[in-house]
Amino acid sequence: MSTSTVDPENAVQLSESEFRSRLRELPPSAKLVAKILEIDSPLSQGQLAEESLLPDRTVRYALNRLEDSDLIGSRYSLKDARKRVYFLNDCV
Repeated sequence: MSTSTVDPENAVQLSESEFRSRLRELPPSAKLVAKILEIDSPLSQGQLAEESLLPDRTVRYALNRLEDSDLIGSRYSLKDARKRVYFLNDCV
C-alpha cells in the first residue's frame, strides 16, 4: 500500500470510460469497495470493512489493487492521524 499522502484536489483525474475500464479488470472485492467509496467517502479501512461486510484482509487487498490502478487516493484522517482514509479519484 502506498504511504504517500494524496491531496484530493491534486488526485489523478481519469475520464469516466478510463475509470470504468480499469475497474472492470479488478476483482469483485475491489469493485465493491469502489462502489462504497462512490456512495460515501472518505472512509477508513475499518469503516470499509464494516460497510462491505468483507474481512479486513480482503478490504486491504482491494484497497491495494485500487491504489495501484490509480482509482483511489488516500490521506491521513483529520480525526485520527494514525488512520488513513480513502476516496475515489475524480473522473473528468
